[in-house]
Amino acid sequence: MKLVFAGTPEVAVPALDALIASGRHEVAAVVTRPDAPAGRGRRLVASPVAERAEEAGIEVLKPAKPRDEAFQARLREIAPDCCPVVAYGALLPKSALDIPAHGWVNLHFSLLPAWRGAAPVQHAIMAGDEITGASTFLIEEGLDSGPVYGTVTEEIRSTDTSGDLLTRLAFAGSGLLAATMDGIEDGALTAVPQPADGVSLAPKITVEDAHIDWSAPALRVDRVVRGCTPAPGAWTVFRGERLKLIQAKPVPDRTDLAPGEIAAGKKTLHVGTGSYAVELLWVQAQGKKPMAAADWARGVRIASGERLGA
Repeated sequence: MKLVFAGTPEVAVPALDALIASGRHEVAAVVTRPDAPAGRGRRLVASPVAERAEEAGIEVLKPAKPRDEAFQARLREIAPDCCPVVAYGALLPKSALDIPAHGWVNLHFSLLPAWRGAAPVQHAIMAGDEITGASTFLIEEGLDSGPVYGTVTEEIRSTDTSGDLLTRLAFAGSGLLAATMDGIEDGALTAVPQPADGVSLAPKITVEDAHIDWSAPALRVDRVVRGCTPAPGAWTVFRGERLKLIQAKPVPDRTDLAPGEIAAGKKTLHVGTGSYAVELLWVQAQGKKPMAAADWARGVRIASGERLGA
């Protein structure tokens, strides 16, 4: 089939690579978000998908909005059979959805209908799910509600951050998306409507969502830290300033600390929660680089009884 691939961040690149390498389909063009300011100089930078497409000599389309008439006119000229999508980052109007013969097929990083929305991986970790996966589905005007072509499953490990899990799903999902394109071309795949039961929503994680509540159980604290790493980054307050929490682990055999209470050892930094303690492993103070939590604690000279939290 002739394909136009839509995607923007690094997590979409493995799927683009899989389609380019398949040898079976032609990636005629790529649709991505416009160049965005990045770095200290706020210089405009192309998206990772745009950079990969340019390396491969593929036409890149960067509409400000997918409803732009010039973009849709160019899409009709290309006349794609199907438009595979991975983390494109903009809502597609019906006028664009109707252009490819086989529609727009999204690779979504959850087992639909669970975790529809912008942050499925983060929500799966924060909810304590043991299994997640990726789904390919036909995009409709509703939020991730279209019929599903196929799925792959992935175990959520006890130490997974959202970055770790998303990386694995990006590669597993790239094979699923390529296989879905093959099945659509062959006529061997039929999209199956999602069940009405089991729907859960995964809106974008806000900075406030990433604020640690030390009165919550240790497992909840651990899940929020892992789910919010690398972005937006779990955080707490120490001496009136934000402290980013990069890595932590539960310590079930320590129950003598009040919520937020800090106990600094020579090589450890424990903090009380609503159940048992957690050990902070890596932190980042405001304006500083990430560092081992025990080293940070030595530097700030924590007094007996000091606490984390507002």
